[in-house]
Amino acid sequence: MEALLEKLQPIIGFFGDYPYVKALILFLLSLAVANLVTMMVTRVLLKLAHKTNNSLDNRIINLLHRPLLWSVILTGSLASIYLLELPTNVYGIASSLVGSILLFLWALFVLQLLRSVLRTLSQSNREQSLIRNQTLPLFDNLVIIVIVTVTIYLIFEAWGIDMTAWIASAGIVGIAVGFAAKDTLANLFSGVFIMADAPYKIGDYIVLDSGQRGQVTQIGIRSTRLLTRGDVEITIPNAVIGNSSIINESGGPHEKFRIEIKIGVAYGSDIDKVREILMDIGSNEANVCHEPEHRVRFRTFGESSLDFELLCWVETPELKGRTIDALNSAIYKRFLSEAIEIPFPQRDLYIKEMPQ
Repeated sequence: MEALLEKLQPIIGFFGDYPYVKALILFLLSLAVANLVTMMVTRVLLKLAHKTNNSLDNRIINLLHRPLLWSVILTGSLASIYLLELPTNVYGIASSLVGSILLFLWALFVLQLLRSVLRTLSQSNREQSLIRNQTLPLFDNLVIIVIVTVTIYLIFEAWGIDMTAWIASAGIVGIAVGFAAKDTLANLFSGVFIMADAPYKIGDYIVLDSGQRGQVTQIGIRSTRLLTRGDVEITIPNAVIGNSSIINESGGPHEKFRIEIKIGVAYGSDIDKVREILMDIGSNEANVCHEPEHRVRFRTFGESSLDFELLCWVETPELKGRTIDALNSAIYKRFLSEAIEIPFPQRDLYIKEMPQ
């Protein structure tokens, strides 16, 4: 403060030994300088910001105006109080009060700045982005907690209050809470990683390690919800999903799902005719996609059958069940009308001799 007053001495020295007049002049001067500085800074920065396509920089400049203005005004006010040569304890209280106000203003600026940055990042369309609309509340709360905690600590320091004991107590409480809520914290962090890594999204059909299959209806911070084909909702903790292998039937280059219909025909059947019938059945089924085109594969020579496979695609995994039902029904009826035998396991029992 003394260094600042020495630089201003050529200006306030004209008013002689009248401390109250000097203080008033210095306060008025701080008001003028504050308005001049904020006007120049904001105008220059706004000109630069208008050259970009991003609105975030305009938001930052608008947020900067208030703390910058009040920083100059309060600093000038504190210098004015110093000129009054008040008792040391009075000046100390004024200094702590001004410091607390400045800390609050700049903490509010940093908080609003970080929240604006988070909102801008959440609006990006990147699939692997950690910050999304779903995770935005979590990061908002984390930023608020960190900023408020640091600000309170600095304000206590400005008033000369030792925070060592408080920090030690908070650390002990934090450890106790961490042990008590370890499962909740595991689900919380797993939820963040699931949203960031995006192994599935809302609307996808997934299959869990346990064999449960359903459509993802909600991805929360603590759990993921599936709706099965039986209209039963399953709630799974994110920590369980995070440590499991997930089959995403809606993943891949497109959402189309491949259906595999396995069928065996008797030895001696005309395999060309079987192939033609299966292709025709696939072409006539409404739910089967034309692209990729369905196909028939002769897989292997079984114990009692020639094993074929009809491979076709449907638009969404949701159509899997009804399409398999339609294809199986059509294959059975067509083979029956074309006299193509579908073998089934048979066992012949030979009696070597009758018991006495």
